[in-house]
Amino acid sequence: MTVHFIGAGPGAADLITVRGRDLIGKCRVCLYAGSIVSPELLQYCPPGARIIDTAPMSLDEIAAEYLKAAEAGEDVARLHSGDLSVWSAVAEQIRRLQQHGIDYTLTPGVPAFAAAASALGRELTIPAVAQSLVLTRVSGRASPMPNNETLKKFGATGATLAIHLAIHALSEVVEDLTPLYGADCPVAIVVKASWPDERIVRGTLATIEEKVRAEPIERTALIFVGPSLAASDFRESSLYDPTYQRRFRGRQ
Repeated sequence: MTVHFIGAGPGAADLITVRGRDLIGKCRVCLYAGSIVSPELLQYCPPGARIIDTAPMSLDEIAAEYLKAAEAGEDVARLHSGDLSVWSAVAEQIRRLQQHGIDYTLTPGVPAFAAAASALGRELTIPAVAQSLVLTRVSGRASPMPNNETLKKFGATGATLAIHLAIHALSEVVEDLTPLYGADCPVAIVVKASWPDERIVRGTLATIEEKVRAEPIERTALIFVGPSLAASDFRESSLYDPTYQRRFRGRQ
């Protein structure tokens, strides 16, 4: 028996990986985070599968379902939104599985920031403007931020910031980043990237709070901040320059 942790992607049912879809189809039990995972993904479950929404469940209750499936010899598909490598709460579940000697696998998914960048129609790394993307968040009830991981410290780099789980703290984002990026720095908020009701709010650090007040956002939003979001007059990468020699091009 194996628990298969699967990154379900940002929302759209067709943005799950082929591997993830196929694993869902082979498992007799499916646990999914119903508050943030699209129910359309459940169409990939086999007929008669036991499907459990973990949104109202505690970690102990979820672990009990793993043990129940192990006793029955049934593989489990465990769906988490986005990708498993960040803010998925997989680590503590894996620790429970290891304590009980239950096998598990991890299958990556399309991360929310990638889907949001696609919605914006933007590359987030622009030559000579921004070559780094910082994935971060702010402290919340579920988990505090380490002392050295602050918006001010990340913002001091000038990199493009992808700030997750922070729409409730937009004023804090603006206050911390305006002295570093300037009031006219572009901001883009993507709400429910890839979902049918996806929407985008664009502005600057000076205007974004007013725009959000006019179009309130409660959750499932990603805040991008950085000059790369509006860069147009930038130098092109040398990668495709005709004078750029590399081993795959074979130019003399």
